[in-house]
Amino acid sequence: MPSNKRTLRPTQGELEILQVLWRRGPSTVRQVHQAMVASKGTSYNTTLKLLQIMLDKGIVQRDESQRPQVYRAALAEQQTQRRLVRDLLQRVFGGSARKLVAALTTSDIPQDEINEIRKLLSNSEEKQS
Repeated sequence: MPSNKRTLRPTQGELEILQVLWRRGPSTVRQVHQAMVASKGTSYNTTLKLLQIMLDKGIVQRDESQRPQVYRAALAEQQTQRRLVRDLLQRVFGGSARKLVAALTTSDIPQDEINEIRKLLSNSEEKQS
């Protein structure tokens, strides 16, 4: 696993590619591009270049044993989300989860999501006991 700090902060375009790879699983450049063009309208060369950059950063891995080459996310979606949240927590909220939650409460959160959050916190408390 790469230690390059940049891998913790994929760009918006890189996150969009990761979303495709998480949803579809291992994919060729063409398959990623076809999924992206429907929503973003990017060129094939842009998709290829982003995947090459992501490979260099350790965000994706490439299977070169077959043609065309197949790319896959280096980390699972949940792992990436956890890393990004930890990074956000440190950089923006000084490591305080309370400040993060306080910032969330100023937005309109649907009641069903609030109930689910309560369940998650309750389960977390039970695991810590």
